[in-house]
Amino acid sequence: MNTPIKPLADRVVAVREVISNKTASGLYLPDNAKEKPVVAKVVAVGPEVKSLKVEDKIVYKEYSTTDLKINNVEYLIVKEEDVLATV
Repeated sequence: MNTPIKPLADRVVAVREVISNKTASGLYLPDNAKEKPVVAKVVAVGPEVKSLKVEDKIVYKEYSTTDLKINNVEYLIVKEEDVLATV
């Protein structure tokens, strides 16, 4: 995926994973009843990022991101230290 954002320093650009609006038991949840997912796919990494690469799936701190919408795509900018794990 070619991204219009070039991260600097230890920043990572990611796109949230799409979650299903249907539970395992078959119930549909309205958008306002769902928690935002904390899993995203990395689309770009800054030059100082050591442990992540493009295409990694990451778990991050939910309230530590900068959200940016470009061409109807919602990007997240996350510091490498705010990434908790890879999936």
